[in-house]
Parts: sequence; structure tokens; C-alpha cells
Amino acid sequence: MTDEKVKQGDKVSVEYEGKFDNGEVFDSSSHGDHSHPIEFTVGEHQVIKGFEDAAVGMGVGEEKEFSIKPEDAYGNPKEELVREFPKSELPLQQEPQVGMVLGFNSPDGHQFPATITKVSDDKITLDLNHPLAGKKLNFKIKVVKIN
Repeated sequence: MTDEKVKQGDKVSVEYEGKFDNGEVFDSSSHGDHSHPIEFTVGEHQVIKGFEDAAVGMGVGEEKEFSIKPEDAYGNPKEELVREFPKSELPLQQEPQVGMVLGFNSPDGHQFPATITKVSDDKITLDLNHPLAGKKLNFKIKVVKIN
């Protein structure tokens, strides 16, 4: 074990669990009896700002619990990102239902989710905000490696 602390430019591996205020787990690096730590380089914005900021100054084996406000996570929902589309324009493999999440590709190749919020005979309303937009996120993290 070393006294090294996470700093800008370090590549780190972190085990994590993310929960909402109601205790519901929305993401975790643990899957059954094995873990898949997230790896990111501090300062390269590969993870949300609040998560990256919390890791700075931690040492290997150190654990921390913290909360991230929506502004430092996925932002607050934007009304202009809730839009109506003709059913005929959407590539649907099954009958659309409220709550279903569809994946779309942006022009630059990134994939993003859209949640169906309303279905009528010929139109579908999609919320293009990130599913975690507007939510406070609570994390428990443990630094497992610093490169």
C-alpha cells in the first residue's frame, strides 16, 4: 500500500454504488459475486464532474460516501428536450409503451437514451433528457488502483 493520492491526470479504478435518496440502486460496479470497477482519467471528463471531484485526494483502499447535485451530474431536465414524433419516423421493433427507453445515435456517433412519455394513435412523445437528469445521486466509492 502506498501513500499516493488521486490527482489530476491520474488513471484510477474505482468500485462504486449509486443510489437515489429512496435507497434504490441505479448503478453499481458489483454484479453478483464479482466487481467491474470503473476506470477513468482525472481531468478528462470521462465521468460526471461530481464523481471525478470526489475521487481527487483519495488513496488506494480508501472509501467515501457523497452526494452529487443535478448540476454536477446530468443537469436539470430541459422542457425543449421533450418532443413529439410521428410513429412512422421511429424504427420500432415492438409496440411502443410509456416508460420504454429507446437508443438513438447522435451525428457524432454517441448513443443516447430517450424515454417514451406518451403514446397516441399516430404520435409518440419522447423525453430526450438523460434518465438521471434532475436527480440527486448518492455514491459510495472505493479507490482500488491509481496509475
